[in-house]
This record gives sequence, structure tokens and C-alpha cells, in this order.
Amino acid sequence: MNWKTCLAVLTCNILFMAASYTMIMPFLPVYLTSELDVQAADVHLWSGAVFSSSFLISAVMAPIWGKMADTKGKRLMALRASFLLAVSYFLGGIVTTPLQLIFVRMFQGFASGLWPMELAIMTIYAPPQKLGLCLGIMQGTLTAGSIVGPLFGGVLAGIFGMRVSFYLAAIALFINFLLLFFFISEPPHAVISEETRNETESFSLRKAPVVRDMLFFAVFVQMVIFLVQPVMATYVEELAGHSDNIVLTAGLVFSLSGFSGAVTAPLWGRFGQRKGFYTSLIAALTTAGIAFVMQSLPRTLYLFAAAQFTVGLFFSGINPSINAILAKTTTDNTKGHIFGLLFSAQQIGAVIGPILGAAIATWLGMRYIYIACGCILIAISIIVRRHKSDLHSAGI
Repeated sequence: MNWKTCLAVLTCNILFMAASYTMIMPFLPVYLTSELDVQAADVHLWSGAVFSSSFLISAVMAPIWGKMADTKGKRLMALRASFLLAVSYFLGGIVTTPLQLIFVRMFQGFASGLWPMELAIMTIYAPPQKLGLCLGIMQGTLTAGSIVGPLFGGVLAGIFGMRVSFYLAAIALFINFLLLFFFISEPPHAVISEETRNETESFSLRKAPVVRDMLFFAVFVQMVIFLVQPVMATYVEELAGHSDNIVLTAGLVFSLSGFSGAVTAPLWGRFGQRKGFYTSLIAALTTAGIAFVMQSLPRTLYLFAAAQFTVGLFFSGINPSINAILAKTTTDNTKGHIFGLLFSAQQIGAVIGPILGAAIATWLGMRYIYIACGCILIAISIIVRRHKSDLHSAGI
């Protein structure tokens, strides 16, 4: 099929997917207290359990779904994920107890895998000279959806209640299912054959050091994201002082990096296409690391907000570069497995991040979280530089 059609459909799909997720997740504590009768004293405990239950299951299942995609079909696995996610959102809207919500989130973790399958499909259909642009657009759309979702979800929750958000998310994911069913063809290289099966089964991370390293880096990049997210509202409140609209203020500040990232992600993709994806990865890691360290310095909200915007300019280049490197160092018949492993690695980072962030904030103070984030990214950039010869030998 035409790669432009594929990109258009998957971009729409990603926007719905990201917006559906983020118009619900930030407001889960509100849902637990207002709809599921959780006491305010217990809401943090239940929120943590609800969040982590999905991450743990998806970390286990993502490589399994990815490996199945290479033998059964990547489009089929994308259809499976979108349909089951639609069901999970619907179930989330009808639960009556927090325990039921945990089970729904576990089912959601089991159903997940839509994003890695869409990455795998796009990397097969994209012309080699357009790979960076396509992955940059997809990453930018994912970021844009993460901005639209909380704003839209906050309005819905205020007017209609949280259950309506779940139902609309279910409708959006079912629309994704229909778009995939009617407009996306199975990538030709996913046709089952004995050669394909042997290639998939014989793949080993021990024999693919570049892939192994990128997955390792992905854990820490995702960990950086979740180091910051849980403390953002508290830190903004500390800088802003007493405010009646602290939730709105924190949401606006947090979204600044999303706005800048959505714009610059395609530009990073083009830069990587021209200069090499290892060059774009090193540049994005280094500049984002420096920006994070600088973000620990402001003592006023406006300067902190400006630093948040700056972080998004550079951080948005990291994931498209990693995705492109993985796409260029793997065959079409192993892309489902690889991007499934990537998603699993990111889920591991999402579990570790909040725990480590809470420890740093408790023992050292919240501003040290930003210093830690910067140091992690700069350390990764140094390691990537040392692996320059491996990346060159892979043609990246």
C-alpha cells in the first residue's frame, strides 16, 4: 500500500490512542474518590496499584505479542490490541469498586501493544529516505495526543463525570480498529513461511548488540519521563506558592514540553535522516540532559516553565532516533518482536521511574530529580558515542 496513506491512517490512529489514554489516566484519583467511594486517605495507595498493575502485565505480554506479530501478522496484532483496548475502556466505565478497576487495568495491560505494532508497520512501508520523517511525525502525534487528552478529559470530567471519558475512549479505540481493518494492509514481509519462522526464532539479543543497547537505553529514557511526572504538580505548587488553580497551572506547565516536542519531533526525524540517526540520538540526549540540569536552577514559576518548554525541544528527538536505529538494524520479519521488546523496556522504565523519583524527592529534594534526569541522559549520550563504530557498521 502507499506509504503516505499508511502514515495518514496511523497518525490519526495514534492521536486517538494517546488522547484516549491521557484524558483518563491523570484523573484516576478523582475517579476513585468521586465514583468508586475510595477515602481520600487511601487514594494514593489505590492510585499506585491501579497504575502499576497495567505496566507490569504489559511488560510481560509485549514481547509475546510482538513475536506473534512476526508469524501471525502485524496488522492482526494491531487489530487485536485496538479492539481489546476498546473493550477495556468500556469496562473501566462500568466498574463499581477500586478492585474491579485494578482488574480492568490488568486486562488493559494484557491488551496493550498497539503503539509498537504501528511502529513496526510504518517502518516496513516507509521508504528508507523517509523513515526519519515518518517516525518523527508519529512521535510528534503521540506527544500532541498526550497534550489534547488531559485538557479534553478535564473538561469532560467537570461537566459529565469520569465515566463518560471512559466511554468516549472506548469509541475512539473502536474507530481505530475500523481504520486499521479497512485502510491498512498486512505488510508483505509478514507472510508466514518456514524461512520467516526460523529467522524469528533464531533471533538473539546476544547477537544484536546495537538492538540490545537501544532497548537498554529505552528503559532509562522512559524512567526519566516518569521520574518527573509524579512530582511536577507538587514542584509547580512550591514555585507558585498558594494558588486556587494549582491543578490547571501544573497541567499548563507540564504541557509546554509537549507543545514544543510535537513541533520539533518531525524536525529531529529529518535531521537524523540527513546526518545519521546515531548523530541525532547523541545530540538529543546531550542537549536534553543539559536542559534538564538547567531546569533545576529556576526559583520562579515563569523561568521553570520556560525551561520545561526548552526540554521538550530536545527530548523529542530521542525516541524517534531510537526507533529508527531499531528499524534499520532489524529485518521486517523481526520488527514485531523488536518493537514489542521496546515497549516492554519502556514499561519497565515506567515502573522504576516513580519509585526512584519519590526516593530522590524524599531524601534530597525535588529539584535534584531534574539533575538526576539530566545526568542519566548525558551518561547515555556518552555511551552512544563509544558505540559509534557499531552503529556505523550497521549503516546508521
